[in-house]
Amino acid sequence: MKTRFTEAFGVEVPVVQGGLAHLAHWELCAAVSAAGGLGQLTALTMDSPEELREEIGEVRARTDRPFALNFALGRRDVDRYLQVAVDEGVPAISLTAGNPAPIFEALRGAKIKKIVLTASVRQAQKCEELGADAVIAVGYEGGGHLGRDDIGGLVLIPRIVRSVSLPVLASGGIAGGDQLAAALAMGAEGIEMGTRFVATLECRAHAQYKQALVAGHETDTAIIERSLGRPGRALRSSVTDACIAAEAAGASEAELYPLFSGESNKRAALEGELEQGFVWASQGMGLIDDVPSVAELLQRIVRECAEAAARVQGALAD
Repeated sequence: MKTRFTEAFGVEVPVVQGGLAHLAHWELCAAVSAAGGLGQLTALTMDSPEELREEIGEVRARTDRPFALNFALGRRDVDRYLQVAVDEGVPAISLTAGNPAPIFEALRGAKIKKIVLTASVRQAQKCEELGADAVIAVGYEGGGHLGRDDIGGLVLIPRIVRSVSLPVLASGGIAGGDQLAAALAMGAEGIEMGTRFVATLECRAHAQYKQALVAGHETDTAIIERSLGRPGRALRSSVTDACIAAEAAGASEAELYPLFSGESNKRAALEGELEQGFVWASQGMGLIDDVPSVAELLQRIVRECAEAAARVQGALAD
């Protein structure tokens, strides 16, 4: 496939693997990149900059294709982790959940491409002004932290495409090739997927997490942390129910923290304790019905995209 995104980032398939806190390690990143997409390591959930450097080495030992580092801003001091990206000459980084301006300034002069996740037209325009190489438009259907405006992808994606000149990737509830075709039809240059990549053989997620995505439906998610100004979509559980109830009762961030802490997330995502913690999930889980290898998934997505394009062409035929 060929879009402005594949040309600029040197990939064969316009699919980016989402950051996936605690899950986006070398096994998944290398598999996505080797299969033609853009794999990512999640930098700031690594225990140390040294671990991140080791993970980069593991990826490079398995593929010579481009990959990226994801930085979820605001979680911790990023400077030492960002220095690893510069030292190692990583091809690209992606930024989420924070102000990217200081990162852009820190990377001035470095040959690292920059992608920023956005949830509004204004955010996307600001990122273009700062010098982003691409933006991700994440709709309300997405998993993890979202924008505050609750705008679905069918509206947000073309709005952002029409508002900036740089490549736009569509995100939020995307799990298959027909949605890639829809994103391209709306003017996007590719897609980003998070939840769909959790349910793959190479992801470190616990089997219980993967099977919950396969068995669940698009109605089995919940929005938490809305009262804190950072709404995020998670798989519904007793913990998310407790979080929503506590927010409705006016609980403070300190009171809520044990429910949505990183430890709570790891307990569910890595140990399979889905009712004693929480995991992120998009509404796209309703479209997930198996746990394939990454290579099989990307091959399927390309095939489904072509089939969807043929259906559209057939509808337009005289």
